[in-house]
Amino acid sequence: MSPDQSRAARGWLDISQQELADRANVSLSTVRDFEKGRRTPISNNFVAIERVFLEAGIEFLFEGGIAIGIATRYRI
Repeated sequence: MSPDQSRAARGWLDISQQELADRANVSLSTVRDFEKGRRTPISNNFVAIERVFLEAGIEFLFEGGIAIGIATRYRI
């Protein structure tokens, strides 16, 4: 998951950075810094953030190892 994909997934789910942080049980600064490209969260925080999206039905799309977008597994 890239910072751009995280922002896109939050937008799709209509959740704030604070809500993502709360759901993932990480600090707001962890989400904020990741999405701004300042730093990559430690492994367990990254997995927790990614899990929030995966459980909500978001899939992260890659092509040749490059993040190209998101998709949803569920019809809305």
